[in-house]
Amino acid sequence: MRVVTWNLWWRFGPWEARQKAILSVLRDLDPDVVGLQEVWAAGGENLAEWLAGELGLHAAWAPSHAPERWQRRIGDASVGIGNAVLSRWPVVAQDVLPLPAPTEVADGRLALYTRLAAPDHDIPFFTTHLTSQLHASAVRCRQVTALAEFIARHRGDTPFPPLVTGDFNAWPDSDEIRLFGGHRTAPPVPRQVFLDAWEYADPTAPSATWDAANPYVAAGGMPSTRIDYIHIGMGGPVRVRGVRRAGDRPVDGVWPSDHAAVVADLAVED
Repeated sequence: MRVVTWNLWWRFGPWEARQKAILSVLRDLDPDVVGLQEVWAAGGENLAEWLAGELGLHAAWAPSHAPERWQRRIGDASVGIGNAVLSRWPVVAQDVLPLPAPTEVADGRLALYTRLAAPDHDIPFFTTHLTSQLHASAVRCRQVTALAEFIARHRGDTPFPPLVTGDFNAWPDSDEIRLFGGHRTAPPVPRQVFLDAWEYADPTAPSATWDAANPYVAAGGMPSTRIDYIHIGMGGPVRVRGVRRAGDRPVDGVWPSDHAAVVADLAVED
């Protein structure tokens, strides 16, 4: 089972050329499930639905409840933004959690839950996008607490553990990532623990998903780091076979996004 998470950088930059590059990367990866952030919708079109149609996948979409700050950045109030899931299997349930944030940093971020009807077990699959400001670690801690509680309400009666993807906008050793994982500090939900799939990566492999080698990132002067994650609930029959970056180079001269994707190959044990 191949799982991908990717922030698609909304309608920023050369978005029409990037759209084709995004499709090319995903087609090459041939994923089973994808969690997407910063997905646009405008004029009756939706990037996630278009990608799903091109790739032969099912799609679920959750628009932001407060996109105005995003829209002001591109000067177009007609373009929506949200999270999405692409899945090889039907989406049989979904729900949305608006993430808590104080007014000064609130810009309509959310978590999307989907229940996927895979052949052997239903899969509780989540994707999220946390507040991005560097100083907002405390806000992200509130958000991962709300996310953990949201997951606990929706993990259901399936033996398959929750899969949680997203742009957490947080470095791997940050308070919010340790809190969400729940095994280096007390978890927000008792006994609910998540493993960062990157723990199984080749330690010599490039890990930064926010990479200064990418010209969209280099323009801001930020250092390279990993801020995108695939988290796996502990205690289920899932094992990580491999994990790596993707979308981390130009496609026909075009960088697909300002983020690299994370790809995890999982094995489901009997």
